[in-house]
Amino acid sequence: MAFFKISYKLARKQHVKIIEANNRQKALLEFNNHEYGIITNITEISEPISHRIKKHTGKLASPIKNKRVKQEEYITFLDQLSTMLDAGISVNLCLQQCIEDTKDKSIKAIFRNILSDIESGQSLTQSASRYKKQLTNLSISLFNLGEQTGTLSNSIKQLSRILAQIHENKQKFKQAIRYPIFIVIIMIIAFSVVITMVVPQFKQFFEESKMELPAPTKALLSLEHFLTTYGLYLAGSCIAFIFIVSIIYNKSYRWKHFIDKVLLKIYLIGRIIYYSMIGRFTYLFQILTDTGIPMLDAIDIAKSVVDNSYIKGRLDMINNSIEDGKTLTQGFRDSGQFENMVIQMVNAGETTGSLSLMLGKVSKVYNDKYNYIVNNISSILEPILITAIAIFVFILALGIFLPMWSLVNLAN
Repeated sequence: MAFFKISYKLARKQHVKIIEANNRQKALLEFNNHEYGIITNITEISEPISHRIKKHTGKLASPIKNKRVKQEEYITFLDQLSTMLDAGISVNLCLQQCIEDTKDKSIKAIFRNILSDIESGQSLTQSASRYKKQLTNLSISLFNLGEQTGTLSNSIKQLSRILAQIHENKQKFKQAIRYPIFIVIIMIIAFSVVITMVVPQFKQFFEESKMELPAPTKALLSLEHFLTTYGLYLAGSCIAFIFIVSIIYNKSYRWKHFIDKVLLKIYLIGRIIYYSMIGRFTYLFQILTDTGIPMLDAIDIAKSVVDNSYIKGRLDMINNSIEDGKTLTQGFRDSGQFENMVIQMVNAGETTGSLSLMLGKVSKVYNDKYNYIVNNISSILEPILITAIAIFVFILALGIFLPMWSLVNLAN
C-alpha cells in the first residue's frame, strides 16, 4: 500500500487529505467517491508518523498478540470443541459456544475471526492459517488432516492430547528447577550482603593493624572494592547482555542455531533439552503415522514441535534420506540424533510392519529418560550446590579469621 497527499479546495479554502491506496488511480477514485472538493495537487508520500503510531497502538490494544496463545486455555478450548463435535453439533455452533465459554481474550478474538471466515465460506484450515504464530503449525496441520479425512473431532482430540503432554513436561521441568534456582538466588544474595556489608566492618580494622594480610584476605578486600565500585555497572551489563542475546536469538537464525547447539553441550541442561525435543518428535511422529499421514508429511509436522533449531536441522536429514530412496532407519541413522538401540528398534518396526508399535516404545524410552532427570534434578544438583556453599564459607573464613588469628598470636 502507498500513501498519497491530496491538496484540494473546498469553500475557497485549501485543505489536505492523506489517502492510503494501491496506486494513484485508486486514491483519486476514493477521493472522488467522498466528494471532498476540487483537487489541486496529488503527490505520493512515505507513511505518515501519525499513521505508524495509530497502527502500533492498534497492535498493542489488540487481544491477538504476536506470540503463542496460553496453552492451558487453548487445551481446554480444544477439549470442549472436540466433545461438542463428537455429539454431532455443527462446527459453527461448536465454535460459537466455545468462544463464549473461554475466558482467554486472545483465543476468543482469534476464533471469533475464524468463525466469521467459516460463515463466509472458508474452511477451518484456511482461516486458522492466518494465525500460525499463535496456534502453531501443528494445529493447522491437524485441522487440515481432520477436514480432509472427515475426522475433525478426532484430530482436534489428538491435538489436545499432544499439547497437553508437551505442557505437562514443561510444567514438570519448571517445578523441578524451582528449588535449585531458589537456593542459587539465596546464595547470591547472602554472598553479596556479606561482601558489601560485613567485610567493610573488618576493612578499617585490618588497615589500622598495619600487618601483612594473607592472600585470602587481600582477595576478599579486592572483591569487596570491585563490587562496591562496579556492582551496579556489572548488574546492568548482565541485564543488557541477556536482553541483547535474546533479541539476536529471535532475529538471527544463524545465531539461534549456534546458541541452541551450545545449550545442548551444557551439563544437565543439554540432556533435558535433547530428551524433551526428541521425545516430542517421536511421540507426534508415532501418532501421525497411526492416522495414515504420508511419512514425509508426518516428519515435517512432527518437526514443528521441536523448538531447538539445531536438532530440527539434524532431523531434516531424515526427510533427505527418504527422498533419496533410503529407508526410515537409514534416515534416523543419518540424522545422528538417535542411539543405536533406537535405530535397531525402528529397523525392527520397518521390517516386521510394526513401525507404529516401535515408535511408541521409542517415545516411551525418551519420555522415561526425561522424567528421570527432571524428577531427580534436585538430587543431581545437590552436590554442586553444597560444594559452592562450602567454597563460599571456606573463602570467607580464611579471609576474615586468618588475620585475626595472627593478631591473637602477636598479642600472646
